[in-house]
Amino acid sequence: MSDPAIDIDRPHQPTQSPPSATPPAPTRGPWLVAAATAVTLLLLAGRYGYHRDELYFLLAGRHLDWGYVDQGPLVPALARLLDTIAPGNLVVLRTPSALLAGGAVLLVAAIARELGAGRGAQTFAAVLAALSGIVLASGHLLSTTTVDLLVWLVAAWCAVRLLRTGDSRWALGIGLALGVGMLSKVLPALLAVGLIAGVLIAGPRRLLRDRWVLAAAGIAVLLAAPNLIWQAAHGFPQLGVAASISGGDSSYSGRLEAFTLQFVIISPYAVPIWIAGFVALLRRPAWRSYRAVGWAWLVVVGIVLVAGGKGYYDAPLLLVLTAAGAVVTAAWASRGSVRLRRGLLGLAVVPFLLPNIVLLLPVLPADRLPGFVVDVNYDAGETIGWPAFADSVAAVHRGLPPEERSRAVILTGNYGEAGAVARYGPARDLPRAYSGHNSMVDFGRPPADADVVIAVGWDGPGRLTSWFESCTQAGWVDQRVEVENDENGGPIHVCRGLRRPWAQIWDTEVRHTG
Repeated sequence: MSDPAIDIDRPHQPTQSPPSATPPAPTRGPWLVAAATAVTLLLLAGRYGYHRDELYFLLAGRHLDWGYVDQGPLVPALARLLDTIAPGNLVVLRTPSALLAGGAVLLVAAIARELGAGRGAQTFAAVLAALSGIVLASGHLLSTTTVDLLVWLVAAWCAVRLLRTGDSRWALGIGLALGVGMLSKVLPALLAVGLIAGVLIAGPRRLLRDRWVLAAAGIAVLLAAPNLIWQAAHGFPQLGVAASISGGDSSYSGRLEAFTLQFVIISPYAVPIWIAGFVALLRRPAWRSYRAVGWAWLVVVGIVLVAGGKGYYDAPLLLVLTAAGAVVTAAWASRGSVRLRRGLLGLAVVPFLLPNIVLLLPVLPADRLPGFVVDVNYDAGETIGWPAFADSVAAVHRGLPPEERSRAVILTGNYGEAGAVARYGPARDLPRAYSGHNSMVDFGRPPADADVVIAVGWDGPGRLTSWFESCTQAGWVDQRVEVENDENGGPIHVCRGLRRPWAQIWDTEVRHTG
């Protein structure tokens, strides 16, 4: 039988290769690990509070559209649905993320099984996934990253299964996953680029003209079309957001940080494991058919580093490498001094894997959160203190003269602050908050007669004085806990007297992305 990775140009070659050996039997271990992961995330879902992005998704859900400046319609629509079912219930809002995280654990174990993992190696792969940074962090919050994680892993599992069996009909699963994923963000297109490049480099190149692969591409484009058409009609604003991220104007961005994140996003414990998996995918003779997957990660991470994307963009593929590494590591632990090798693997779990739980999940009291937690996990700080943030703004609003209070509006520096006012403001008699950040700018501008503005989330009055005749600091944000985030301790200004109408400055000056 000829190797499809070698005989890539033979004419009249069949579109399907004979199936390879049946993978080892599945085991209950990964299911137990996945269930424990989902249950743990659900138990912790109500601690701390909304994340800044979650507040934004809830606001975007009130303005449903086929696209937004920084994302597709999927997560805002989901946020609206969940908040309609259980208004203000944080656990319900985060339930899909916990379930998707459990699904990600199962998929990593399933990929390891496709690569020949026995029962122990499948469970080992599931544990590595369950305690990984990307699964815990994205499983705790409702986010586009959670959707991306599952989409990439579904596509990767279908790709590995296709390469193992030679049945190109599995490409339809890849196309379906990528198409749905692109209704959340365009990042699944990056995975498509990586897989295509991997096949071009390592084969089998015949897949690129296979009818099922072409059909899968059509499915992906068809499903993604509403968001892509919206982006085209609005001048592809996501490119502007990508440029801001590349410039370092976002968390987890910057080339150095993106490179460093490769070694901690799963866990330091898993680094030698996924490196072993990557090397095995490229060099192990028995895995010759899977080399395209190894090359796919190398291409994707190269694009991320060169373009200055966020370091977690390629994390799902790192989990695929980890699945491969689990197979290699389990084989290593079964040779030679078995007790010693397995003992070393077990002893290293506590110092290298379990800290992820403390750093990435809300297990410590919010009012005594150590600074190093926020230093490592920026998102933790953005889930603390939003009701107190609204209280700080309300105190300034109450201090205005009655005639000004009746016509005042709030102008925030970012979408999370606007979302916090929308969530907590009505109970505090606050006026509507507006912002020029990302899609917030399209949700409406202040009324023409709104010439008294409470400005929060701006570092100082510098930019504000170009829009208003006067700006004075009237307070500061006090979240009543010692936490370093983008809001705590920030100034609150009261600005009066528009220099130019809102209609002239809103789209050209107030609008900003990042």
